[in-house]
Amino acid sequence: MNTYLSPKKQRFVDFIKSFTVNQNRPPTFVEIMNGLDINSLGTINWYVKELEKVGVLKRMNGFNGKRSLSVLERHMDNSLPLLGLIAAGYPLEIFQDSESVEVPSSFLYPDNYVLKVNGPSMQDDGILDGDLVIIQKAETATNGDTIVAYVNDEATLKEYHQTQNRIELHAKNAEFDIIKINESDDFRIGGIVLGVIRKY
Repeated sequence: MNTYLSPKKQRFVDFIKSFTVNQNRPPTFVEIMNGLDINSLGTINWYVKELEKVGVLKRMNGFNGKRSLSVLERHMDNSLPLLGLIAAGYPLEIFQDSESVEVPSSFLYPDNYVLKVNGPSMQDDGILDGDLVIIQKAETATNGDTIVAYVNDEATLKEYHQTQNRIELHAKNAEFDIIKINESDDFRIGGIVLGVIRKY
């Protein structure tokens, strides 16, 4: 069974993995405390016990009979669901067969998901046709965020701009017009783009 880790637990595991690779040995509890700026050995012990429970860490006999930590990779799930295809001016196409996409651990949050981009409307922002975008589920955004927007049941990936008078959605391609949201439009935000994955 794959295990989802909270960001703090993921950071704990990532530190142990990185230290073990760089130093060719697992870190001591004191080294973990110093590396993660944690003030209590009890906190370190709690993390280790919690991660042992879910099969991500294992205490093993190390050098000089000391207990050392081993990260059990096979129980970790570094993937997010690929939910569908987003194309400017069309309803979001939801994939019936749920796939998963491997992503960097820093993007692993419970509500995050992945969409496939169809079309060139954001190409000048480095988001190309066929790219996969990592989305954080959100209902609000700040100016300049690239968002998944729903306008009258159509989905689009655009840069969000709000003035005192109105909301505008900007493409990053001169061939596409600015979308100006009117009071009569049914508008909502579905999420904010966190990152782009491109498969070559």
